[in-house]
Amino acid sequence: MLSERLRELRKKHKLTQKDLGDFLGISESGYGYYEQGRNEPSLESLKKLASKYEVSVSYLTGEDKKNFTEKEEKDIAKQMEKIRQNLESQEGLSFYGEPLSEEAMESLMESMEHMVKQTKLINRKYIPKKYRDKEND
Repeated sequence: MLSERLRELRKKHKLTQKDLGDFLGISESGYGYYEQGRNEPSLESLKKLASKYEVSVSYLTGEDKKNFTEKEEKDIAKQMEKIRQNLESQEGLSFYGEPLSEEAMESLMESMEHMVKQTKLINRKYIPKKYRDKEND
């Protein structure tokens, strides 16, 4: 999914693999490996590409809304809002003694959202359906 989306977006924006390799600070063939699915970009590279194409990292990796129902998306959004409120209510929230910047908070929230979504997907796969509905109540 990632390799297909990278290729599709590159062509849509009329860019070359060399253009994107230069943008990411890697070789043309290094970027080509991403599109071939031979290598996966780092999270930092994914964020740069998502920003360049004005899409989410979740879209690039194929973890977008197609995996979840509308109700599940709303539940995830509510969970994320609660997590954000809990984090922001912590007095002096910091990382290694340094206060969290807005960028660090956003990065943390993206990671937490990824974790919540992955957990839901795993639960969907391994928890029998008759127990899943009770879990969300």
